[in-house]
Amino acid sequence: MKNIEELVEFALQLLATKTGVSLSYIQKVILRESLLENKKTYALIAEENNYSESYIKFTVAPKLWQLLSPVIGEKVNKKNFLTLLEQKFTNQNPPPTETITAISATRLTRPCYVLESPEGQVPLASSLYVERSPIEQTCYQEILKPCAFIRIKAPRKMGKTSLIARILDYGSSQNYHTVRFSCYHAGTQVLEKSDRFLRCFCANVTQQLGLESRLNDYWDEDMGALINSTIYFQGYLLKELSNPIVLALDGVDQLLEYPEVASDFFVLLRSWYEETKDTSVWQKLRIVIAHTVEVYIPLPTYRSPFNVGLEIELPTFSPEQVQDLAERHQLQLTNSELEQLMKLTGGFPYLIRLALYHSSRLNISVQMLLQDTTSSSGIYRQHLQSQLWNLQQHPKLADAFQQILTAPIQLEIEVAFNLKSLGLVHVIENKAIVSCDLYRAAREYFREWYAH
Repeated sequence: MKNIEELVEFALQLLATKTGVSLSYIQKVILRESLLENKKTYALIAEENNYSESYIKFTVAPKLWQLLSPVIGEKVNKKNFLTLLEQKFTNQNPPPTETITAISATRLTRPCYVLESPEGQVPLASSLYVERSPIEQTCYQEILKPCAFIRIKAPRKMGKTSLIARILDYGSSQNYHTVRFSCYHAGTQVLEKSDRFLRCFCANVTQQLGLESRLNDYWDEDMGALINSTIYFQGYLLKELSNPIVLALDGVDQLLEYPEVASDFFVLLRSWYEETKDTSVWQKLRIVIAHTVEVYIPLPTYRSPFNVGLEIELPTFSPEQVQDLAERHQLQLTNSELEQLMKLTGGFPYLIRLALYHSSRLNISVQMLLQDTTSSSGIYRQHLQSQLWNLQQHPKLADAFQQILTAPIQLEIEVAFNLKSLGLVHVIENKAIVSCDLYRAAREYFREWYAH
């Protein structure tokens, strides 16, 4: 029998070469375990990796064998996979022309898979989602706990929403109820008053849980919105459902433009977290919050939800992750290209994906693509225009960033937080510096705008 790791690598290479698909963590676990003589049961694999047996047996495994069957050339299952893969390995020694090409060529021909835009959430089934291990597994394990409260923080376009989608998907695999509430979708009229916002929030959660709205039965104008919301959750939603609820809140920074609503909602979330410690019905509620770096709002420590639970800070991509992502785009970066891309983008996921997307779509090298990044025809022009627009809305931030373009400076806490949330700066030893070479290279681009 061939070496297991050699067979695993061979299977992954075949799959990537012929389909452009990259397996998820749990799919790789099942693949590897299926190559062992003493195969683990799906139940044991599920237990060891904190998944439900039914999810592994009826969702993950069937999808894996469905992906591998056309690659191997026969219908694959857990029992015959080892035999068929060994035969394939032996028959293709030396490896097939397309495998040699994939390994040796510095650039592949136009990809045969559907190329995904880097905008927005990375779909659950996407082969372009980059796991930042052990973050995903840590979050999956955390929501199994009765008092789970996860805070995901990172600048914009760092992958918070994509991670939330995977946490909710894992929750669904445990037969948990899942709800995602995006504060970006709340209209101005809803955000003007706490009572209106919290009624909208409760109604939205109720609808997503598939329950009948009973807000009018629980809402007493004399008691206030915070108490009404708590009673509604405790007396109706949590009591009505037997399984836990994973409640994911995306874009809570949006509320900061409405201080009254923000203050009330954040205090409410903290009070619910405290309830999970003492009241059994509240232990069914697991909360996940995503926000951009720091939420700067004056709340007493004991009333803030941003100093409790598990904090997850999403890092930028490492060179190894960028090289892996390039290969998933059917690109092979040279060391020089990788170094250039890392310096320009600072490893920010969106900036990386934008470069790889255009390189793959246009079938030109990354080095050529990055020769003119800040011009009106460069690939980052729309992103830079967006950043300029953000600064234009807040003259105080614009003035601070103009100074930082010249030299690192110490900023007011709120200004530093806001610039960091945009991904424009890093704060090191209380001084703000430009976050990556893209913004340094765009210095004249920014200054030209300031001159207007």
